[in-house]
Amino acid sequence: MAVEKVDLTGARETLLMTLYGKALESRLPNSLLQDRFADEALRKIDYDFARLKVDANLGLGFAIRAKTLDVCVADFLARYPDAIVLHLGCGLDTRVFRVDPLPGIDWFDVDYPEVVELRRRLYPSRDRYHPIASSVTEPDWLAAVPRNRPAIVVAEGLTPYLPADEGPRLLARLVSHLAGGELMFDAYSRFGLKLMRLNPAIKATGAEVHWAIEDPRDLERAVPKLRFIGEIPSYKPEQGARLGWSARLFVGLWKLIPAMRKVGRLLRYRF
Repeated sequence: MAVEKVDLTGARETLLMTLYGKALESRLPNSLLQDRFADEALRKIDYDFARLKVDANLGLGFAIRAKTLDVCVADFLARYPDAIVLHLGCGLDTRVFRVDPLPGIDWFDVDYPEVVELRRRLYPSRDRYHPIASSVTEPDWLAAVPRNRPAIVVAEGLTPYLPADEGPRLLARLVSHLAGGELMFDAYSRFGLKLMRLNPAIKATGAEVHWAIEDPRDLERAVPKLRFIGEIPSYKPEQGARLGWSARLFVGLWKLIPAMRKVGRLLRYRF
């Protein structure tokens, strides 16, 4: 088996954190995500994953977030069989394989050129899958994306790494280019960003986080075509029961204390 030497730094390196967590969770006998492509990719990569200090709780958290978004994407595609999927800052996520869309769907994954090249070496090709090698904040890449079809836009683990002024500009370009659809992403409050900076994996990579979203409706004012639908529930009781005691305590506080609920949320918009 060919081994891929990976040399990424900063925010790019954090994609190894999420890959590792999802792969570990997928090895469990009661796996929620069952992501064999992530597990196979992990075995091909030459990298010291131990330095990221990803534990079972964090891996399960990544899997719960990913599964929640997978279900939302699949639901949208069931309603719009001629849709496109636009996955921003895809990293090494394998959502296109997990959702496995029907032949009428075109899927676009966007990330830095070195990340897209690594994906090409790790994952099989498939019909109507279109990798776009670009920073998401560069405006030119959108020219490759159809304008006349319903679109589901997903950004998982991306927004905190964007400069605070670039985030709204990116969303404005998206909704101006696309015919209409939905947008889903995870967002973090200022306190949430402080907690992220304490994460051992974030410290190990040297990644910086910038963009905090306190009020989801602020984006409606910044990007007038957006309409906030609501938060996407992620933690279900049967999933939370698999967490360790410290993570269960955090989830309990997250549910009870309004400020904690703003730490990290999955937000959904229509445009």
